[in-house]
Amino acid sequence: MLRASARLALLTTVLVATTSCAHVVPGRPVAGEGVTRGTVDPGFIRGTDGGPIDQLAATAITDINTYWEDAFPDTFGKPWQELEGGIYSVDTADPSAKPPPCTEQASDVEGNAFYCPSADAIAWDRAALLPVLQDRFGDAAVVIVLAHEWGHAVQNRMGITPEAERREPRRFPTILTEAMADCFAGAFVKWVNDGESEHLEIGSEVLDPALGALVTFRDPVGTSQTDRSAHGNAFDRVSAFQDGYQQGSKFCAGMTVDNRVFTQQAFTNADDRDRGGNLPFDEILTAVTQDLDLYYKGLVQGAGKQWTTPRTTPTEQEPDCSGDQGPVAFCPADDSVEVEVEEDLPELHARIGDYATGVLLASRYGLAAMDAVGAEVEGASAATSALCLAGAYTREVFIRQEGFGLSPGDLDEAVQVLLAYDYAARDAAGGSALEPGFKRVEVFRGGVLEGSGACGLS
Repeated sequence: MLRASARLALLTTVLVATTSCAHVVPGRPVAGEGVTRGTVDPGFIRGTDGGPIDQLAATAITDINTYWEDAFPDTFGKPWQELEGGIYSVDTADPSAKPPPCTEQASDVEGNAFYCPSADAIAWDRAALLPVLQDRFGDAAVVIVLAHEWGHAVQNRMGITPEAERREPRRFPTILTEAMADCFAGAFVKWVNDGESEHLEIGSEVLDPALGALVTFRDPVGTSQTDRSAHGNAFDRVSAFQDGYQQGSKFCAGMTVDNRVFTQQAFTNADDRDRGGNLPFDEILTAVTQDLDLYYKGLVQGAGKQWTTPRTTPTEQEPDCSGDQGPVAFCPADDSVEVEVEEDLPELHARIGDYATGVLLASRYGLAAMDAVGAEVEGASAATSALCLAGAYTREVFIRQEGFGLSPGDLDEAVQVLLAYDYAARDAAGGSALEPGFKRVEVFRGGVLEGSGACGLS
């Protein structure tokens, strides 16, 4: 924060053809459960070894294609055209493996999955990508990645071809086409979640860890959204997926540079870049609490009520003043905010980044503001409003031109902490937490996009 951010990268993005591709680097596995009701014979996949990972891929592809057989005519008013160039599974660990289209040798596919528009084909690394995704994030991550690549095939049929992108780069920047593919993947997953898929079932228990793949496929922190290879930060990518999930393929197809807002930013000063965007833990606590006080004072006074600055109390153990709210708690009895400064919160700060701390504090100050205006601070609606207000505060510091504001990567840190923990979505009694993480990100995003008016503070 204060133009600061942190990066927890398991995979880094590498551009191949028109798609997002990844290489594996060390990280913490967060695998989900299986998603198949029965697997499909992968014999139609070129180069397959018939093994479990290609069985999962074949199952996913079969249902993805079925989805577009129905959705494409409904969305675009013309029939779906099957891929002409085929599907390729590449064993990049085998030096004798045949290369797929758009490559010169099999090793070119290492760590990647991509759509090749010139051949109308899809290929993936079955040795060093899909198994890694499956191990870290569960079967659903493999499905989402393949659905994303299929989204590029959909774009090709829409006329968003490499030639069109070169001819009109401002109309079809990479960050937009990647967001559209994420959106198409979300629309497909909703179709599966609705029970329409013959072979797949993806519920909330597997969706949260699977979205970790989108988080780790983000651009390196500090990449400008105008970069010709920009794919989007985690907030933009998860947002696009959620838009597809909630609004369907027609919405995705209508995305343009004029109606899509991206939050990805480049670093604006050398000091922030040199420290990786992160303020030390003690500094972020001081800076963000002072800023939260000013922000919520304005909201409360704007509602015609009086704001009293909460007393911030550091503790060595998890706060217990009012139920189990996690490492940061709002205490209604004395209008204070207790902050655990020895273990859990510093660990989140170190592992995810400084705005993980910022989001938790913003949601607890949100409860303080709700209490100040006489709103309920316990129950499901209170938990939802507190999280939404954290998003509204984030919007405020994101759009500032001077002073205390967000750094590249801070919104990604918010997504990470919300997917992994429910702390920011607990009420003042430590209960009524919003589940799953997918829903927490949705509510937070509502505050970011619409401001405090969406949060029910009155």
